[in-house]
Amino acid sequence: MASTTKIAVVTGSNKGIGFAIVKGLCKKFNGIVYLTARSDARGQNAVKELKDLGYNPNFHQLDIDSDESVNKFKGYLQDKYGGIDLLVNNAGIAFSNASTEPVAVQAEKTVGTNYFGTLRVCNALFPLLRQDARVLHVSSSAGHLSRIPGQDLRDKLSKPTLTVGELSELMNQYISDAKTGKNEQNGWGSSSYVVSKVGVSALTRVQQREFNNESPNRDISVNSVHPGFVDTDMTNHKGPLTIDEGAKATLYLSLEAHDLKGQYVWNDCRVIDWLASSAPSNPAPKS
Repeated sequence: MASTTKIAVVTGSNKGIGFAIVKGLCKKFNGIVYLTARSDARGQNAVKELKDLGYNPNFHQLDIDSDESVNKFKGYLQDKYGGIDLLVNNAGIAFSNASTEPVAVQAEKTVGTNYFGTLRVCNALFPLLRQDARVLHVSSSAGHLSRIPGQDLRDKLSKPTLTVGELSELMNQYISDAKTGKNEQNGWGSSSYVVSKVGVSALTRVQQREFNNESPNRDISVNSVHPGFVDTDMTNHKGPLTIDEGAKATLYLSLEAHDLKGQYVWNDCRVIDWLASSAPSNPAPKS
């Protein structure tokens, strides 16, 4: 059933930055906003919290690591509305610095969720994107290309003709290298989170180019954003920014910034050169 009602979807939004993004969209987005979470209970509790504040999001269960969950959500959106207008890929994971999990385990889980989970959602929901739809990938300062030590890898990740298939092969190569203990030797560095978020930032550029080439008349934008160093579970509450401050750039790209496409945007809404030799620094963590 087709619907003219505008639909926004935010993945991983029962807490933290995703929760603040949903709250901000409920204030200003002219349509229905979907808060999603892996856990029904946590998602419903988050919706209740927002409704108690006077907002009115909808909820749907969504586990970006599950084909079944993602496809069920796609079918629901397709049947109920016929399309969507805004997709914010916020869901992600990060192991703590103190984690004792082997690098091989961290690599598979982190890249599996942050890159391949995001791609899974895109593959399912991109066919539902309507005219002028917007896609936002929540990346990180860790997602700047300069965070990859190896020049050869940086060249491959920034190649103007890079395809999603080639990028996914690179992400799988990292997982393989991590499992054999060759990730640093082969130029990836020591952080699975960095590799996963660089992958997300690179995916942004590839997807925008594909939309430009294959369906320019749809005028779809894909951007990635660094939300800042935010006080959340993922940063062990060391970030100096509030979740509302962390949502600022994503809301700007979702509701304004009509001319930005394929860009990497900092938490203060500046467009940052993803190919530069370094990225701006983050503020110091809270003591």
